[in-house]
Amino acid sequence: MTEGKKDRVTVEIHNRTYTIKGDEESSSHMRLVASLVDQKMKEIQGSNRHLDTASLAVLTALNTMNDYLKLKEDYATLLGSMRRKEDK
Repeated sequence: MTEGKKDRVTVEIHNRTYTIKGDEESSSHMRLVASLVDQKMKEIQGSNRHLDTASLAVLTALNTMNDYLKLKEDYATLLGSMRRKEDK
């Protein structure tokens, strides 16, 4: 099985440079994701200046996953509402 061409993108997150790979159509998406991670880390660090990078990264991951799960629940609720309206 062959993989499609992968694009390498260099991004900066929390003052560190990372090279990430993804589908070539997704380079702008990878830059957006990296930018959002960097933004969330800055936001969390703004109210917790004493955090080391590892703790900051874990808190960022926890906050991001919490946001994701809330959105997933909201989506399921919305989908249920739409289905109920269709059944009427």
